[in-house]
Amino acid sequence: MTRKNPCTEHYYTAQPKSEAKFGLIQTRLRGEPFEFLTASSVFSKKRVDTGTRLLSESMLLPETGMVLDVGCGYGAVGIAAARFCPSLRVVLTDVNMRAVRLTRENIERNKLANAEVRCGFLYEPVENVMFNCVLSNPPVSAGMGTVKAIITEAPKIMVTKASLQMVIRSKIGGKTLPSVFEAVFGNCRVLAREGGYRVLIGEKQ
Repeated sequence: MTRKNPCTEHYYTAQPKSEAKFGLIQTRLRGEPFEFLTASSVFSKKRVDTGTRLLSESMLLPETGMVLDVGCGYGAVGIAAARFCPSLRVVLTDVNMRAVRLTRENIERNKLANAEVRCGFLYEPVENVMFNCVLSNPPVSAGMGTVKAIITEAPKIMVTKASLQMVIRSKIGGKTLPSVFEAVFGNCRVLAREGGYRVLIGEKQ
């Protein structure tokens, strides 16, 4: 996997240089209450953004097995998955150390025993783990190459019949990313759409 070093800092940066300014989000997803500690240099500090909410509300989860939230930010999607299906084991990954620390705190805040967070670039922290479901609100600001890598590298850590579910902005990846799903999985459909976002799902054959 090729790692890119962007010239300017964005939220998919290993060591953010900006001063950490913290916030707290209290919200409900699928009717369940959640509390998330957030900070500057981590995506969507002030609220659960539309894309994250759409993915959290519409994601299809297996009854048992392993779930991965790749590029987790402060952990909303993976933490929601762990809450909705306590029989699952959920792993969350992010290259941003600040995001990893926040996610670890948010797992504790939401009293979850079936979730853990690992630090690293995309799938590097879980190279020896196989998953039944992969979820992602991808770090678009890191570049479309990173977003595509989430799709193209996913099968390596997916069992047969596992799904990749990714939320995208219709105006940014709506035309190009479905074709990447098709090339990688041989299938792609829109699981949900709302407010200029859509959730794509592909299944490993």
